[in-house]
Amino acid sequence: MKRHSPFSLSVPNQPRRRFVQGLAAGGVLLGMSTWPMPGRTQNSDGASGSVPVLRGTEFNLVVAESPVNFTGNPRMATSINGSIPAPTLRWREGDTITIRVTNKLRESTSIHWHGIILPYQMDGVPGISFAGIPPGETFTYRFKIEQSGTYWYHSHSGFQELTGMYGAIIIEPAGGDSIRADRDHVVLLSDWTDENPMRVFSKLKVESDYYNYNRLTAPDFFRDVSRDGLKAALDKRKMWNEMRMNPTDLADLSASTMTFLMNGTTPSGNWTGLFRAGERVRLRFINGSSNTFYDVRIPGLKLTVVQVDGVDVEPVTVDEFRFGSGETYDVLVEPRDDAYTVFAQSMDRTGYARGTLATRAGLAAPVPALDKPEWLSMTDMMGAMGGASMAGMNHGGSAGMAQQGGTQGMNHGGMAMEHSQHAMPGMAADNSLAVPSSRARHARTEYGPSTDQRVDMARANLDDPGVGLRDNGRRVLTLADLRTMGGPLDPRGAEREVELHLTGNMERYTWSFDGLEFGKSTPVHFRYGERVRVILHNDTMMTHPMHLHGMWSELESPDGRFQARRHTLPVQPAQRISFLVTADALGRWAWHCHLLFHMDAGMFREVVVA
Repeated sequence: MKRHSPFSLSVPNQPRRRFVQGLAAGGVLLGMSTWPMPGRTQNSDGASGSVPVLRGTEFNLVVAESPVNFTGNPRMATSINGSIPAPTLRWREGDTITIRVTNKLRESTSIHWHGIILPYQMDGVPGISFAGIPPGETFTYRFKIEQSGTYWYHSHSGFQELTGMYGAIIIEPAGGDSIRADRDHVVLLSDWTDENPMRVFSKLKVESDYYNYNRLTAPDFFRDVSRDGLKAALDKRKMWNEMRMNPTDLADLSASTMTFLMNGTTPSGNWTGLFRAGERVRLRFINGSSNTFYDVRIPGLKLTVVQVDGVDVEPVTVDEFRFGSGETYDVLVEPRDDAYTVFAQSMDRTGYARGTLATRAGLAAPVPALDKPEWLSMTDMMGAMGGASMAGMNHGGSAGMAQQGGTQGMNHGGMAMEHSQHAMPGMAADNSLAVPSSRARHARTEYGPSTDQRVDMARANLDDPGVGLRDNGRRVLTLADLRTMGGPLDPRGAEREVELHLTGNMERYTWSFDGLEFGKSTPVHFRYGERVRVILHNDTMMTHPMHLHGMWSELESPDGRFQARRHTLPVQPAQRISFLVTADALGRWAWHCHLLFHMDAGMFREVVVA
């Protein structure tokens, strides 16, 4: 296939720099919406370019189209109450919330309350927990708030999340907040494309690296020849070609189509959060993007991470952290100078979101250059085999031949399971489950057209910050650094173990669990009240932020020790992670990758608790 410049096809007549940084006044077009736009004025929290804030126990949200212009090209977006992002909702733990959502679109819509523990009928996933909200109708959500912290909400219908339908949720603890700060800012990161999302998806189906800026080039080859010699350079290219893998394909969508936003503001627009000298500032980072892993830092400031996914963690101080779609990180900073750049670069290093912390509006600090993009390593491709001989590689893209007998104990439509009959709810855990299993159990359904590689010896360590962040001279947060305060919610060990493999075929752009796209799979069944260990084994070359609705995922270390309570867990390439779930939420739930196109392409599964 002849490769064209994705930029020239996607955005003709548009300078790349404008597309990457956007317009200085980009966003919802004032005066063209039926809703007032208080979010474009300065709010009481001292932030310019903030969104409206709604408080109380009763809320009326209207979903409609609004005109926007982020890049110089007017487009229509999906807004809530005329705002992008949607209004920030402030709740209080212990209250019962009523939210009436009216749909003024020409298509069905929905709202999912991401990370909120609630009855499954209120979870907002069409086809799973309810039928959706038809055009012209109103659906009333009502549930009691039994948690606190930083969360968010978004559409779970089509690609509406990508077109602007997302907002922050802040829940105040009933007993007062243990995290002390003088100032509090929401920093909601997202991404935007001027293209029709269906057209973007169609391009990816035809050519999965269509938007990859960092494709291997002839200059790359000659650089390798100069550094390593001709034979080594040829062997390197031959290896990647035989594996049918691209070591530079870190993200499906790049700045060739994406503009990266901070609180709905382009980099040129420069969202600004104000503070007074000497204040301790809490920044509630929410990744509300459709597709983007962000690497976040504030040059000149240390970031003390105090909450992750709405749950307090033992404070850990770092220079930088990476988070994927769906995750939230709360950090404390103590600024001393007049201005600091809040810098969030995309994992593929093609663009960034940017804002400023400042003592007064109009100030700015230097914006760092993007880091140099890095290739995936052999460890990213092959896990624990990454440093071993390549002799075991076949030419079908499999990272090592799948082990014999890997289909033992198969049920639930191909889901690999072990120890599934050892215990019933309430019984003591099997001693053999004290430590997570380490042997890959490939489902027989992985041996098909939806899977182009399998990793036999995945790495289980949690102390790797990921490609592009290793040894960069900065202190980077890892999963191993996180410790939820108070320990696990449930002291029981695992009663059984469920293993699911994250699978895909890059050439076909299919994504799945165990080689089965949604629609071809059957639900995963949890028995009500049981304590289950779940192992996610990533057989792909991409990082997936995995979100289980309705229940907490309690991440554990490779030796079975409790780490952190999460609602969204990033699983790196060729990595195997485990977590415990208490199946205490009756009903039907969604479980999926939170990269929107991965979910739509099939990496989605239903979970039934009964």
